[in-house]
This record gives sequence, structure tokens and C-alpha cells, in this order.
Amino acid sequence: MSARFPYLDEIELPKDVDVETYKRMYLYYRLPASVLFGKDAPKELIEWERSMFWYHDALHHYDVMYPFDDIHPTHWEVVLSAYNSRIFVVPPANGIPHRIVNGKLFISFVPVTDPKEVEKRLQYFQRRAGHYYQNWNEIYEKYWKPEAERIVKEMESLEFKDLPELEDESVVFEHKGISPSIYSLVENWLRLIMLHQRLWWKHFEMLNLGYAAYLLFYQFMKQKFPDIPDQHIALMVAGIDVILFKPDLELRRLAKLAVELGVADRILSFTSAEQMEAELSRSSNEKERRWFQEWNNAKYPWFYYTTGIGFYHHEPRWIDDLNVPFNFLKDYIVKVKRGETLETATERLRAQRDEIARKYEELLPPEDRKTFREYLQIARTVFPYVEEHNFYVEHWGHTVFYQKVKEVARILVKHGFLEREDDIFYMNWMEVYQALMDLVASWAVVMPTVGKYYWPREIAKRKEILAKLKQAITPPASGRPPEVVTEPFTVMLWGVTRERIDDWLGTAAAAGKIIKGFPASPGVVEGKAVVVRSVEELSKVKEGDILVCPNTSPAWGPVFAKVKAVVSDIGGLMAHAAIVAREYGVPAVVGTGNASRLIKDGQRIRVDGYKGVVEILE
Repeated sequence: MSARFPYLDEIELPKDVDVETYKRMYLYYRLPASVLFGKDAPKELIEWERSMFWYHDALHHYDVMYPFDDIHPTHWEVVLSAYNSRIFVVPPANGIPHRIVNGKLFISFVPVTDPKEVEKRLQYFQRRAGHYYQNWNEIYEKYWKPEAERIVKEMESLEFKDLPELEDESVVFEHKGISPSIYSLVENWLRLIMLHQRLWWKHFEMLNLGYAAYLLFYQFMKQKFPDIPDQHIALMVAGIDVILFKPDLELRRLAKLAVELGVADRILSFTSAEQMEAELSRSSNEKERRWFQEWNNAKYPWFYYTTGIGFYHHEPRWIDDLNVPFNFLKDYIVKVKRGETLETATERLRAQRDEIARKYEELLPPEDRKTFREYLQIARTVFPYVEEHNFYVEHWGHTVFYQKVKEVARILVKHGFLEREDDIFYMNWMEVYQALMDLVASWAVVMPTVGKYYWPREIAKRKEILAKLKQAITPPASGRPPEVVTEPFTVMLWGVTRERIDDWLGTAAAAGKIIKGFPASPGVVEGKAVVVRSVEELSKVKEGDILVCPNTSPAWGPVFAKVKAVVSDIGGLMAHAAIVAREYGVPAVVGTGNASRLIKDGQRIRVDGYKGVVEILE
């Protein structure tokens, strides 16, 4: 019998974790049956969980799940799955179930295995998805973008006001028949939660179809050219111009403008964004004032940009820590002063992709060339969305969302429910609703709140639990893995292959000086490795270094302009790290599994972005 990982019911919480407190942290249905029910777990649920292959979604949820941050996967589990199973009716795939295992998000896939069912579903899919493919640009520009912006701006418009001593007398004399203070506080919280979910409906409205279109082209090319490198297929849709890269382009524009206006040295003299803004806001120099106005104009919405993946409250956002974009900006100013160009690789990539496509088309028999052009065209049409949606949701949308959550946190701090604002993230969103109901009840009745005595104690316990879970060793997967991983998105996005599973199981050969991954972006370079595990460590990266990290964010784009190559532990050919590397023309190997642990700061390494190989030279 082939090796397997522990089943979910075999993975135990650390001995010193209080189970009852842990269970209260998350919505009940997101926990494994053995944790939720204990020894009385229903056999049916245990058997179903054992029948699935689960793995840690470290690509998106690399840290332990704070109770509040779990709202993101809580919503995307429902939304992604519904689009697959009930809306577009994707022939071979239903949903992606979740379980929180020792504080980490584990996911699986529910396939459609009956060929007759697949054939039946295909009829629905062709009609429904076909409408989107035929009208893609119109739907995206006319409906999707305006609606996504409307949702974010509606979030911004929500107000969370503390309760007054008395309601205004207009409530009486205008016969309002309600307490506006109570109703708006509670209603706006629920609206915020549902607007968050609404934004995730936009996120996946076209995303799975975008991946499916690329997959269709990918499978066609593999059928016609079995030995074609995956990278060649990916490069044929590279050279995209997307909003996701606009924040970085704004910094490049500001750097050029600083040099043009002759204020570059003045900006470089400041040690922080705060100092720069304080000085330039009262400057009498017309050129400095002009540049400062452009800086402020760039903030909305382009600085609503997370330095991480976008799923955690503790990830710095540019707008909340202006030193992040300011330091990137100073690097660009230095480059411009040296006479370096800040142009992106987009035009070169477009010429390269067209040349690759032309050569493969010439190798095809005449009867296949029309199909090739059609599949390639639709893949190129949909591909910008695959990256662009990320700005509207995880960057702009989630930044505004967290700002609003903190407004509520300030009210709860004032009334003694929380000791500090960030304590709200140790509550899940339904518990915040309960706390608000506690608050308005005490205000209305004129009595003490219960939460003032309950939440500080409860949150203290939860902080201890999450600290322990951060240190706990949890298996990377659960259950019996498939002999061959064929689910395309598992491979292309998450980078989960049989080879990676064998690494997890410990059945692969011990790692030496050769580390293998996915060849994400072409090129071969040698240089000094700099291992970066968080955005706080980005300052370590110097010009010409090779960036080695567990994962990257699109917001690390300015760093890509400094480095020779990128190596990441996580992701497949269609992960953000891979796409961003290709667009910046930086050699990259992704999905190595453990490069950031095997490679040490300062070691010389060779990165082969053609073969997906990293070699430790010293």
C-alpha cells in the first residue's frame, strides 16, 4: 500500500492547547469532525474527510489563521465552489472544501468522476461559459470593473459612530420610529461583511473561466507537442499590461518626475516618508510643491496595495506605511540619476511571445493552425484578468475592508471590550456582531456590558494558542495522495505535483546542492542569495542579489527591478510570483518546496529559469 499522510482525525492539537477555546475561534463547520465532536464524531463525516486528499494552502494562507482573517477563505470557499458547481457548471470539477488544521488552512478538491455526468455538465458549461468568452472584454470593461469599484467605494462610505448620550430629538419630531445610532452601527457591520463577500463574487466571476481558457490552450499544445516546455506555453501569453502593476509604474513615474524637476536630491535627503511629507507640504519651492501634489495624487487608489498576499491583517499596506513605497521610490530615483531606464520588459516580451507563437504555428499541420490561433487569442484575451482582479479585491478592497474593521475596533476599545485595536482580529466576524449587540443592549438598557469582562480574558487565551500553533509542526498534507496529480489548477497555481508530495512524505532523495522547481521565467544567472521571509526583510535586498523566499507578492515588483533572479518555495507556473517574474523579465524558479530553508544568506547560487533548477555553488 502506498505511503500516506495522517488523516485529519489523526492530527492532534498540541497537548497544551485548550480545545474548547480553540473551537470557539472559528465557525464550527470549518473544523475537522474529530476536533468539533471529539470521540463522538459522526462516522459519515470521518469517512468523507478520510476519502479526500488535503494539503496546506500555503500559497495564499501561509500563516496561522487568525479568527477574523478566516473571513477571506470562509467566503472564497463558498464563492469559488458555487461558480464551479452551480453557476458555470465546470464539467470535471465541483468545489474546494476547507478544514482548519492546527490553525492552518487545508484545502481539497471535489472532482466529478462519472464520465456521463461530465458530459451532461459540458452542455451547461458550453452555453454559460461561452457567453462570457464571446463577450469577455465588454463584460469586463462595462460590467465587472464598474461594479468592483462600486463595491469598494460603498465599503468606504460606511460609517461606524460611537453611541451618543441621547438620540437626537429629530428621531421623535420626524417620527423616525427607530434608534439610528443602534441600527446604523449594527447594520453597517453586517453590510461590511456582505460587501466583502460581494467583492469575492466579483473575484471569481471570471477567474476560473480565465484559467480554463489558458488550460484549453495548454492542453491543445501538449497534445500537439508532447515535449513542449510548460514555460513556452506560458510565454506565449506574456507581455500583459495590467492595473496590478500600476502602483509600481506610478513610483517609476514619480522618480522620473523628481529628476526632471530637479528635486531628486531633496527627496533623497529625507530619511522617512513622514519627514518628506512634513517638509514638502510647507515648501515654498514651486517644483517641490508640484512633485508633492503628484505624490499625493498617486495615493488613491494605487497605494491601497498590500506588501503580502492580502489575506492577513498584519501585512503592511502602502497607504498605512508610506515608508514602503517611499523607499522603493528612492531606489528608482537613484537608478534614473545613474542614467538607467525604468522601462518594463512588456514590449520585449510581446515580441518574444509572438516569435515563439509563430514558430510553433509553422510546425503545425495546416488543419490545426486555425484552432491554434483561436485558442491562443482567447488565452491572451482573458489572461490580463487573471492578474488584474487581484488589485480590486486583495489590494484595494481588502485595504479598505481592514480600515473599516479598525473603526469598529476603536469603538470596542473605548468601551473596554478590547485592550488594543488589533485585538479584534482574535475574534471572528460573527463574534464582533455579538459584541456590538452586547454594546447596544447595555446602552439601551443602561447596564454593564458583559463583553468588557469576557473578551479581554478570551483574547488573552487565544493569543497564547496562536503563538503555540505558530511553533507547532503540522504535516503539510492529510490523507492518501493520488498516484498522479492530474487536476490542472493544483499543478499550475499551487504547484502541487507528485514530486512535491514525495518531498513532503520524505520518500524523495535527500536534497543536496541541486534544488528543483518549476521553470517560471527564462534565463540563467549566478549571484549572491538573499533569503527574505517577510516584507520587513526586503531592505536586505541589494542591487544584483538573487531573491530567495517562501512566496512573493505582486507588491514586491520594485524589488524585481533590483534582483538578478527569484527563487520561491511555493507556487506553480500560473502563481503570482511566476507571472510577475515573466512580466519583469527576471529569471525565476518557483515551487521548489524548501529553497528558503536550504539556501543561506550570502551563498552563491545559480538559477536556471529554463530548466527549473537552482544550484548552490558554495
